[in-house]
Parts: sequence; structure tokens; C-alpha cells
Amino acid sequence: MHFQNSWYPFNRSKRMPKPKLIVTDFDGTVFSEFTTPPVPFVLQNLIQIFQSEGAQWVIATGRDMSSLMEILGRAQLLIEPDWIVLVEREIYHRVNGRFLPLEPWNTKCTETHATLFSKIAHEIPTLAKQIQTNCKATIYSDAYSPLCIIGSDLEQAEIAFQLMQSFASKVPNLTVVRNDVYMRFAHADYNKGTAVQQIISTLKLHPSEVFIAGDHLNDIPMLDLKYARWIAAPANAVPAVKSTVLAQGGYVSPNPYGLGTYEALTRCFTHSPHNM
Repeated sequence: MHFQNSWYPFNRSKRMPKPKLIVTDFDGTVFSEFTTPPVPFVLQNLIQIFQSEGAQWVIATGRDMSSLMEILGRAQLLIEPDWIVLVEREIYHRVNGRFLPLEPWNTKCTETHATLFSKIAHEIPTLAKQIQTNCKATIYSDAYSPLCIIGSDLEQAEIAFQLMQSFASKVPNLTVVRNDVYMRFAHADYNKGTAVQQIISTLKLHPSEVFIAGDHLNDIPMLDLKYARWIAAPANAVPAVKSTVLAQGGYVSPNPYGLGTYEALTRCFTHSPHNM
């Protein structure tokens, strides 16, 4: 379905910069279960028009494939992403309606994580017991990490995070990815930032052609001027994200969730980065 171009928020000028890549986190950045619709129609309209002008949309999320597809279905989007970054590291490109893995990136990503996690496998039970002793948290493993933690609240999550960080600091290339009360181990070379850089390289784009928006801790690696001239966050972004964006001359919208990202997109592409 196509939206009406009359909804477009500003008159198009040939002199205005046009994004060739729009990268957004999903939960909290474009999607909110507390609003109706969960992804604002004005944002969908704007992305659709940019897509019609040749731009591509990337959803970079911490979700896995099944979880993202389920939430996209619930959101009832009238547009589709051209790329998705899953669990902050796997890359898929939409081709003829199917999401196909980007190779050799995904295979190398899987192999690199398997090698790293095999080195620490024997230490995970001890670390898990230490975390269980010191805080209230749900502890488990999955296909993406030998240790995943969900703190019972932010205070308990912070205790678990510090313990995982302390452990990771002693293991080359091991890092902790965190989003709110959830955290897991990952290889330091694979995150939303390096995945977005791979997409940029694949498409042979320049940072001046890229817009990136995010709201939480796991978005910080991609909110960087080396990837995009245009970086932004909605009003609901956590303080660390806001400070990261503002420190680089980016834009924090006064509006939350998808409306904030919509407003940031319109502002970025009607203003020069020095006037943001």
C-alpha cells in the first residue's frame, strides 16, 4: 500500500539532502505498544516516500528473526524494511519478499562467536552462580549467548551487568550487550555499529547519505558520526543515548517514540547538520 504524497511534511527541493540509508532501532525508536497506531502513520509515510526516491530502510534490533517478524505483524506496518540487523549482529537483505542472509558476514559472525564462546564455556557455570548469589535475576543460555541475564529490576540488572563486565574485561574480544534489564555476551567486533557499517560498505554509501536513530544502550555503537552524518534519538531515549547523540552534534527530539524519529527525520533533511 502506498500513502498519499500530500502527507509529505515539507516541499521537496533538489538542493535538500536526500538520505540513501535510514537506519532505526525498532522498539522504542519507531514502535510503541502504548500508542495507536504503534508506528505512526506519518513516520511510515515519510519512510515510504524516501524509499520511493531510492533510500533503503534498515531495522537494527536486538530481537531474533521470529521475534521481529511477530512484532512487525502486530504493528501492521504498511511499509517494509529493506534490511534487518538481528540480535545486534546478523544481517539480512529483503529480496523478492524474502529476507536472505548477507554472506559471508553471517557465517563469519556465527563462527567467530562459536570460537569465542567455546573458550569461556567452562567458566560460565561459576559466573552464573556468582550472579545468582548476588542479585535477583533470570539466568539462561540460548543460541546467541552462553549466558543471558534478565534482572528483576534495573538495580538488580546493574549488579549483574557489573559482574558480567568484570568477567568480560579479562577475556579478549568479549563484551556485554545490554538493553534495559536484559544482557548477554557477544564478540566485540559484532554490534549494531559494525553491522550497519557492513551494509553501508555493501551499498557503497558515504556517511553523509545515512541517517541513524536509536533509543537504548545497545544502539550506542551505531550512533556514531563515522557511520552517519545524521544521528538522532526520540525523547524517550535513555540518558546515555541522549548524551552520545548530543555530544556529536546530533538531534534529540522533544517527541517520544516514532513521532520523535519522524520529527528528527524531517528536521535533519530540512536543516544542515550545523543547525540541528
